Amino acid sequence: MLAVCCGCAAPGGGDEGRAPGAPTGVTAEAGSATSVHVMWNAVPEVSGYEVFRGAAKVGEVSASARMLDVTRLAPSTTYVFTVRARDGEGRLGPRSREVRATTPAALAADRSAPTRPGGVVGRAAGSRAVQLSWSASTDDREVVSYDVYQGGTKIHSVGGGRTATVVTGLRPGTRYTFTVRARDAAGNLSPAGTPVRLATAPGAGEGRDTAPTGFRATTRQAGGAYYLDLVWVPPRVDGVVTEYQIQLDGQPATSLVWGGTAPREKAAYTFYVGREAGVGHRVRLRARLPDGTWGAYSAERAVTTGARS
Repeated sequence: MLAVCCGCAAPGGGDEGRAPGAPTGVTAEAGSATSVHVMWNAVPEVSGYEVFRGAAKVGEVSASARMLDVTRLAPSTTYVFTVRARDGEGRLGPRSREVRATTPAALAADRSAPTRPGGVVGRAAGSRAVQLSWSASTDDREVVSYDVYQGGTKIHSVGGGRTATVVTGLRPGTRYTFTVRARDAAGNLSPAGTPVRLATAPGAGEGRDTAPTGFRATTRQAGGAYYLDLVWVPPRVDGVVTEYQIQLDGQPATSLVWGGTAPREKAAYTFYVGREAGVGHRVRLRARLPDGTWGAYSAERAVTTGARS
């Protein structure tokens, strides 16, 4: 089965199908008795994200951010969060799946910060992620969360019961400095652990070997409308490619996700491009690789509606 999201406009439907897809990988962790840290995976080709607590929007961030600290919450309360992506023209995609987080009880007159996380170590995990681990901090009450900083910016958070994490969304071939700080229910922060300096691997995903090959595009008419028929060979990578992004005239047009067995030898897809003959289009596509990164684009093909193939 092939599921389609962020699709092209359907006949008579304008271009509302071009809205971004729903963010995936959404998590929520209590950061203190009055805050929750919400994180998600990046959505391609967007200008920003909106975070909701129930039906209320509680914050906006730019496309470069994949997290938000939601503050001014009540202690001992369960909250439901969702995230939506917004494109450059202001169109909002669907909400992500709901995630829940429960804030811990408030503790009166707690001014004692947790101890510094010890033994912080890490290693690069490919070109866009690193793995970090540390020894647990102690606190006179309880460690609620650990915050990970990249330089001086908080970029990640995990629950107080965890002493390891994977930080994703990094750039290939780049040097980073990470520190870890513990936080208690009152929001007291520990001193930062020893800085860890790491470099991500070069971006193999940028190479031509990750591009779909044998890409062909033809146009046909059916029921008074024009469609593009696309055929390609999936890239030969370590794992199965289940998702592709089609770019039409320089802009993302459709995302394809196989819900069943994804093709390995030959893939095909057809989508609507309008009702007018003589319109030229440029089309190409790329695959989301098994490690979560996007591969290189295929060769670009030019087609004209109504023209003989």
